[in-house]
Amino acid sequence: MNHLKRVIYNCKQATLLIEKKQVKSLTFRETIELRIHLAGCTFCKLYSKQSSMINKMVQQLYIDSIQTTPPTLTDDFKKELQERIEDELNKN
Repeated sequence: MNHLKRVIYNCKQATLLIEKKQVKSLTFRETIELRIHLAGCTFCKLYSKQSSMINKMVQQLYIDSIQTTPPTLTDDFKKELQERIEDELNKN
């Protein structure tokens, strides 16, 4: 019974398992412990939903960044930048 109480009241362990679950599979024991904890802890249940949503958003941002072409500098901008650099160097 002592181990069950530690599972039920240990939010730190639950958040660790929530994050671990997003990266790799939990063991059977970890899955059961997390389910038991989430059944009684509304805060960790909310954290789990938020963490999952954030993880999906970050993955989507990463996918979007890969699919878009990298920004390029126009020739006019390069020329202007070169002139500004030369002007700054000539001041000294």
